[in-house]
Amino acid sequence: MTDIETVAGAEHLAVMGVVQDDLPEGVATLVLLGPLEPGFWPAFTASPEYRDDTPHPLDRWSLRVITGMAERLGATPFFPFGGPPYQPFIAWAKASGRAHSSPVGLLVHDTAGLMISYRGALGFAERIEAPAPPPNPCETCQTRPCLTACPVDAFASGSYDVAACKTDLDRPGNDCMTRGCAVRRACPVSRNYGRLEAQSSFHMRAFK
Repeated sequence: MTDIETVAGAEHLAVMGVVQDDLPEGVATLVLLGPLEPGFWPAFTASPEYRDDTPHPLDRWSLRVITGMAERLGATPFFPFGGPPYQPFIAWAKASGRAHSSPVGLLVHDTAGLMISYRGALGFAERIEAPAPPPNPCETCQTRPCLTACPVDAFASGSYDVAACKTDLDRPGNDCMTRGCAVRRACPVSRNYGRLEAQSSFHMRAFK
């Protein structure tokens, strides 16, 4: 696992989870990759994909970088885009034991909190030992600020009211577009992750 982490770290990616059950044929270990913070955003914005002013720069960056990593490590690359059919990244994330359903329904990760995102995964034919995952961070979160952070209570019904969320983004005083989703920012784990507001704004513009 150290070799994988070293190669990933050189590309400003981190191992966000390891899965070893119910995988595609020929894959015994799946390693999930996400931004390594702090440092991912400056590295990505210096890339040719970000600077060439054509659509989907982050997906194109992920495709190039993770495919290159797969070639170096003798793995098969998988991506959460490019479908349908789409790869089951949410199911894989939960199966890794490092991502869980949060009180608002979004995935929460032990180090990235509600800022978790997956840029791709590497599938290996051999079984690779990995440390046991840490506990679900929500189990020890006493205040659960994610439940009250949304200015329009878009998660109050138990499901995500996307229309209400998008409508409120243009309201004066709503800073979700410039700083990132208020719910994701409220998570104590998210606040310690080191993701820059510029990156969150980038994702919010894509979402809107």
